Amino acid sequence: MNNYESGQNTANILIVDDIPANLKVLGDILKNEGFRVRPVPSGKLALQVIEKEKPDLILLDIMMPEMDGYEVCRHIKANHQFSEIPIIFISALNETGDVVKALKAGGVDYVTKPFQAEEVLARVHTHIKLYRQSIDLKMINLTKDKFFSIIAHDLRGPMGGFAGMTELLVEHMQHMTMDEIQENLGLLRDSSNNLFQLLENLLQWARLQQHEISYNPGTLNLQSIANENVKLIEEFAKHKGIKITMDIPGKLNVYADKNMLQTILRNHISNALKFTPVGGNVLLTANAPDDKYVEISVSDSGIGMTQEMIDSLFSLNSQNGRPGTGGEPSTGLGLLLCKEFVEKHGGTIRVESEIDKGSRFRFTVPMTI
Repeated sequence: MNNYESGQNTANILIVDDIPANLKVLGDILKNEGFRVRPVPSGKLALQVIEKEKPDLILLDIMMPEMDGYEVCRHIKANHQFSEIPIIFISALNETGDVVKALKAGGVDYVTKPFQAEEVLARVHTHIKLYRQSIDLKMINLTKDKFFSIIAHDLRGPMGGFAGMTELLVEHMQHMTMDEIQENLGLLRDSSNNLFQLLENLLQWARLQQHEISYNPGTLNLQSIANENVKLIEEFAKHKGIKITMDIPGKLNVYADKNMLQTILRNHISNALKFTPVGGNVLLTANAPDDKYVEISVSDSGIGMTQEMIDSLFSLNSQNGRPGTGGEPSTGLGLLLCKEFVEKHGGTIRVESEIDKGSRFRFTVPMTI
């Protein structure tokens, strides 16, 4: 992950040149501008460094032993993980053919030696800006595609089922027994609750992307907030025969945004119910391991996940929207919201799971100041 993607503003620049004096001059220029700099003396070492820490931009010499700059550039561009990193060639070669060869290899710019510091900085700033804009554009398109997927598939299916059940009741209710009517009304209630949560998550995610969700933390009693959210979905739990157990100290207070904390709890509890079979158990606990944070845990006896599922759980472009044990719709969007909101509080979120043995989600929020 590069610095920009991890939320840091300081760009990380890799300088590749076999002459130590060049590395020092370029490094000093960039460090004085506030950039993070990693100088390496060979192309092979540069390829190893990139694998460990993805830079935001590469300044690449051409004439180097073992592997010249052209070959280094081609290696980088052939790897889809790093192919979009902008590469600026810096070389004493100044023939038109050299420039053309560098650009054909995948470079975005070319600076000839001896260079002026102002020219190098201007080009570096320009290409980092363009690189970051391309990342932003990809995230925008990814979010848009996710929305369309949810609207076209995840909402359309449940809406069709809801409409079908209401039509069944309207046309055949006079021939149904009271027990049958109550059973169908219960299914309608569960369906409407699922649809409401899908819409709520979708709207909150849209607002989050537009930076329209404010963060207003205050002192909250955790047991009280948890009780409120359990009551909202206890009917659904009863319908699946799932027992919810809560073990949260009554005097445990947190310093959190109420709306965000409710969203985090509601999504975690709902997911536990979704992926737990009839007759299972869900356990909600909390403790204060230190004097700064409270750790909240939601465990279930559900179907669990593979390590591959866990690794991609909080990725927007992953396909984690598998249906629940009762066919309940799921988009994966709720967990993305949870992660965003937990991190907004300075907390962390962790997952432990095993196929057919259940899952445990743990997250932290600050204690009352």
